[in-house]
Amino acid sequence: MNHRKFGNTGFEVSEIGFACGDVGGLMVQGEHADQVRAVARAMELGINYFDTASRYGAGQSETNLGRVLHELSADAHSPNIYVGTKYSLGEADPSDLKAGVIASVEASLKRLDREQVDLIQLHDRISSQTDLKVRAITVSDVLGEVREALEVLKTQGKVRFYGMTGVGEPSGIKEVVASGLVSTVQTVYNLINASAGAPAPAGFDMPDYDGLIDLAAEKQVGVIVIRVLAAGALTGTSNRHPVAAPTVAPIGSGRDFQEDETRAREFAFLVDEGFADDMPEAAIRFALSNEGVSTVLVGYSDLNHLERSVQYASKGPLPAEALARLPQAWSKFVR
Repeated sequence: MNHRKFGNTGFEVSEIGFACGDVGGLMVQGEHADQVRAVARAMELGINYFDTASRYGAGQSETNLGRVLHELSADAHSPNIYVGTKYSLGEADPSDLKAGVIASVEASLKRLDREQVDLIQLHDRISSQTDLKVRAITVSDVLGEVREALEVLKTQGKVRFYGMTGVGEPSGIKEVVASGLVSTVQTVYNLINASAGAPAPAGFDMPDYDGLIDLAAEKQVGVIVIRVLAAGALTGTSNRHPVAAPTVAPIGSGRDFQEDETRAREFAFLVDEGFADDMPEAAIRFALSNEGVSTVLVGYSDLNHLERSVQYASKGPLPAEALARLPQAWSKFVR
């Protein structure tokens, strides 16, 4: 497993990260013994970044991850294992966002059963209007009350670094990244929507993240790729694992999952012409082809998914010939 620089944190994180969310489902709905085996094997393979959130399984993911890491003695003081989680203001008092952030993070620490988390990330989307009912906050909120809360938590030793999930209005996301507040940003970056790392065609009909990865590199902000498989649309199969979420709404891509599946077929040449053995390999190696990416989060349903993801990463970036042909497919994703 290769490791990459993680923004200005001083960490070196594995190219493949361990996503603990609902999409893969293992750390939410999986059997405890399977969770232990998967996390142990991940660490054996060199994976050292584990990513969860307060909202995954209504907190169950954090509880399960904390329990497994303790069983494996990979606690908060391990110099080699990094844990990131996320706070949300969906249940906060709109008049006191600072208290909302602190309450969310403290609840996460309790579920994780640890005194400190390496990375705490905003999970709500950036918008021009604050509306906590739909988990939307503004750049001013983030750079104001949210920043104040994070600084309190850091002073108390409860968090080490701050990050954000880059969803919502792309211009606002970039403004937060440029502010110097965050050390990391999670971004949608996949074969269907590669705008965070490649120019979008005129008339592009999906969110245009407008070179977010380049901006992050300039500001020494680590990049965590999310939705690398477009919630399953880029797997080449419609079958979902029993512990995986049965249906998943797109983030940062098409209008619905069916549209993403249709668009995914534009990249079948990557397998048909031998650039990759299957679509998951093509998708993961595509994301890793961008040097500005720190780690690619993959959601696992079982141990086989984990093993294959690491095997794919070991093959390195996609060939230049394959990458050169992608803009032709992207040119079709327009209004």
